[in-house]
Order: sequence, then structure tokens, then C-alpha cells
Amino acid sequence: MLTYYPEIKPYQRHQFDVEPPHQLYVDESGNPDGIPVLFVHGGPGAGCGRYDRRYFDPEVYRIILFDQRGSGRSTPHASLENNTTAHLVADMEAIRAALGIERWVLFGGSWGSTLSLVYAQTHPDRVMGLILRGVYLCRPEEFHWFYQEGASRIFPDYWQDFVRPVALEERGDIMGAYYKLLTGDNELAKMSAAKAWSLWEGRCATLRPHQEVLDSFSRPHRALSLARIEAHYFVHRAFLDDNQILRNAHRLSGIPGIIVHGRYDMICPLDNAFALQNAWPEAELQIIREAGHGASEPGTVDALVRATEEMARQLRHETDYLA
Repeated sequence: MLTYYPEIKPYQRHQFDVEPPHQLYVDESGNPDGIPVLFVHGGPGAGCGRYDRRYFDPEVYRIILFDQRGSGRSTPHASLENNTTAHLVADMEAIRAALGIERWVLFGGSWGSTLSLVYAQTHPDRVMGLILRGVYLCRPEEFHWFYQEGASRIFPDYWQDFVRPVALEERGDIMGAYYKLLTGDNELAKMSAAKAWSLWEGRCATLRPHQEVLDSFSRPHRALSLARIEAHYFVHRAFLDDNQILRNAHRLSGIPGIIVHGRYDMICPLDNAFALQNAWPEAELQIIREAGHGASEPGTVDALVRATEEMARQLRHETDYLA
């Protein structure tokens, strides 16, 4: 079973000014002349993590990480101003142009799969390939499953902790109630809600309990941006039209794709990946039999590293890279 590549440090760091008030953190590592790959993190609001550049062979790939608006090392932290899916797609295109990249591979999990798909459907001529994990299509039924009823019946003990900050009379719309808490003026209530929101996601992310994942989701800095930005996006249906990604799947024609999805994913159920693969025949779907949603589960890490290796093999015809 394959695991992460050895840890490496960026050879270049950038701070890109985009639409005020936002400044984006971007870094590059690996081979400056390699296949450009953009790591598109989840959440939205999670920011990049310590393992994110380690899915890629640093001798083969030019690895680009960026923290989306309000996330990670981008500023201002947890900001909702001028923060929509269209803004993030525009940011990705601005990064591509600024770094002098003609075409690149996108690697995205969970919300990162959503954003990668929307970018690829908007700029298909700029995408050499897609590697996606834990597909999230941001349809109403997906929001309902995880934030109203569905996952609540699988994890009733965790759900009880999740709904505790919400008044009984407001539990008919959990996302809406959380959005009010997370955008209100009561800082104690806001932070309490952020921790409860983030911990619910962290607890449900892996097939088996994973303390490192829980610790990551529980850190106040990450919890606040994750909860605020997720609630902001999800109450607005991710700023997408109904079923937009599947309806526009024809725009992915000719783009090779590898989809990795845990069979026991309780955040983004497996039928999301099935629906996408049926609409996008070029994509290969790999179901990881002993995995949930998390990117760090051993079977998922193995599949993702193999996917980056396979994508590199498929792209060897790109004469600008790996000549």
C-alpha cells in the first residue's frame, strides 16, 4: 500500500492581492518544470494542511497550494465579504495566469471537488486532468442529508452535540440557525457554534475514530473559518444553480478524470460519485472499501497517490512536461 511522499518545503511563497479585502496565500513546491497541479482544499474554509503537497511526486509535479478566501493563511481570516464560488473560480484563474501556467491538473476533495468541477466547466481549455475525492455536488439533498436529517440517524450521539447550540424552535432549519449564530455579534456564541459545527464534521469524516483529524477540526482558528464560510456557502446553495454541476458535465468532455470515494462516506455519500461518473464517462471511479470521507485514511491515501502517478503517465504526451 502506498503512502505519502516525503515531506518537502515550498521553494516559493506568494501573497496575491485579489478583490478587496482579500489577499491569498499561494506556495509552490516540487519540480518547477514539472506538471502543474493545483491542490484545491475542502470546506470551504478549511485551508491547506500539512500533508496536502505529499500526494504528488515532487520530481514529476509542480505542486501549487492556495488558501481560498478567508481560509488558512489568506486574509482577512474567516471573511465572508466578496466570498462566493464565482470569486474562487476567478481567483484560481488569476493564480494560473500569474504563475505563467498554460494548463494544469486540479486535485480536489469534498468542497475541493466541487470547486475543481466548477472551474473545469468554466475553463475546460485550462484543465489537463482532474483527480477528485469525496465528490460533493452541492445539491439540496446533500445539504439536507448532513445538516438536517440523514447522517443524524447514523450518528445520533454526535448529532445531539451538534444541535445543542440551536434553540429548539429553530431546529427546523439547522443551517439557517447556525448561520445566524456564526454571523452574529455575540463572540462567545459564535465561537461555541464554530467548534460544534466543525467537530460534527470531524467526527463523521473517518470510518474509524482518528484523533489527529479531530484535533485538526477542533483548532479554534480553523474551526471559525470552516464553520462561518461553510454556513455562508451552504445557506446560499454554494452560489450554484440547482444541479448545475451534473447539468454542465458535458463541458468536461475530453478531460481525463479519476474519482476516489470511500464506500462509507457519511458526509458526501457515494451516490454523488456515481451520478458524476455516469454524467462524465471519461472519469474512472474507484470505490475505497474501508474508508469514509477523510483524505488521510490509508486506503484513500493509497488510491490518491496511485491516481497522481496514473495521471502523470496519461499526461506524458504533454510535450511541455516530462520531455
